[in-house]
Amino acid sequence: MTLRNRPTGQSDAFVACFHRAVSHLPQPRFHTKVTQMPTYYTGPVSDHFDGKRFFGPVHSGRKSLSHILRWRLGGKRAVWPRSFDNPDPDPVLPQAEPGTVRVTMIGHASCLIQLEGVNLLVDPVWSERASPASFAGPRRVRKSGLAIDDLPPIDLVLVSHNHYDHLDLKTLRMLIDKHDPVIVTPLGNDVIIRTAIPRARTVALDWDERSDWQHLSVTAVPVQHWSARGFRDRNAALWAGFVLNWREHAIFIAGDTGFGAGWWAQRARRKDRPYDLAILPVGAYEPRWFMEDAHMMPEEAVASFDLLNARHALGCHFGTFNLTDEPVEEPLQRLGHELDRLDIDRARFRTLKPGEAWTISL
Repeated sequence: MTLRNRPTGQSDAFVACFHRAVSHLPQPRFHTKVTQMPTYYTGPVSDHFDGKRFFGPVHSGRKSLSHILRWRLGGKRAVWPRSFDNPDPDPVLPQAEPGTVRVTMIGHASCLIQLEGVNLLVDPVWSERASPASFAGPRRVRKSGLAIDDLPPIDLVLVSHNHYDHLDLKTLRMLIDKHDPVIVTPLGNDVIIRTAIPRARTVALDWDERSDWQHLSVTAVPVQHWSARGFRDRNAALWAGFVLNWREHAIFIAGDTGFGAGWWAQRARRKDRPYDLAILPVGAYEPRWFMEDAHMMPEEAVASFDLLNARHALGCHFGTFNLTDEPVEEPLQRLGHELDRLDIDRARFRTLKPGEAWTISL
C-alpha cells in the first residue's frame, strides 16, 4: 500500500479553542476571538470542491443558527432513559473463520469487521460523550459493546467524516498506541488526525479513489452528508462512504448519509453481483425538516438496501447517543414494520446490540 502525502495547509486553528458543538451540529464557540476558516486540504477545484469547501450533488448541513434554535426550542424532543444495560458480548475471535465475514457491533456507527485475515474498525468511538468536551454534549446511554482492550489486533481503521460521533481523537490515540493501524479517511480528515496525533499513519482519499491493503481494497464513495468540527470549518474536510472489495466479494459502508432519493446508492450499486453486506444508518432522523438532507429514516435505509443490491444489511447509528428528537426505540420499530411491509426477511436486514456479533457466510 502506498501512503500518499497531500498538501495540508494551516491545520491547527481547529484545536485553538473549546466549542459547545454537539457531535453533528456546529454551534457558537465560547471563545469570542474570530479566526479564519481552518484549511484541512488544498488542491485543485473539482466537481465537489470549490478550492475551500467540499460540496455534493445535494447540499447538506446548511442550517443557520436560527434553524438550530427553532429546532432545539421546539420542545418536541423525546426523553431517553439515562442508561441501558448491554447483554454479555459474544466471544471475540482473533480472525473471521474462512469463507465468512464477522461483524461485531460496538455501538452507534462503530463496528468491528473481520474478513479473510483482516480486522478493521469503522468510525470507532469509545468516549463517554460525542463532543469536544468531557462534561457537555451527548452522553452515551449504552456502554461500548466491547472494551477497547478486548479487541483483536486491528489492521485498519475507516473514518467516514469528522463529526464527533464518528471521528473520536481520544479513541484513535488509544488504538494507535495499542495497534498502530492504518487510518483511511476522506480528504482533510487526515490533517485533523495527524495534528492531534502526529504518529498516526493515515491515507486520505478523494471520492472514487482507492487504497489497497494486502488482498483488500478500500474505495471512498460519495454519500449525502457534510462535515464540521466547530463553527467555522463547515465542509472544509470531505465526507464519504466506503466500499471494501476482496476477491469477488464486497461490503458497502455508508458512514452517515441522507437519502436524497437514493442518488448515492444508485451510483454505488454493484451491477455484476450483490454486495455481501451493506452497513446503513437508520437513526437520528427527526425532525425531518432539519435532518432529512443528512440522516435517513429506517424506511429510506430499506430503500437504499434495495438500490445498492445487497444480500444483507446491518442497521446502525441509533440507540447510543441522543442526538435528535425521535424516541430511542422508534428506529427499530419502524425498520421492522418496513421490512414486514415489503416482505423482506428480517434475517437479511438486521440490527445488533452492542457486543453482539453476526457471522455471514460468503
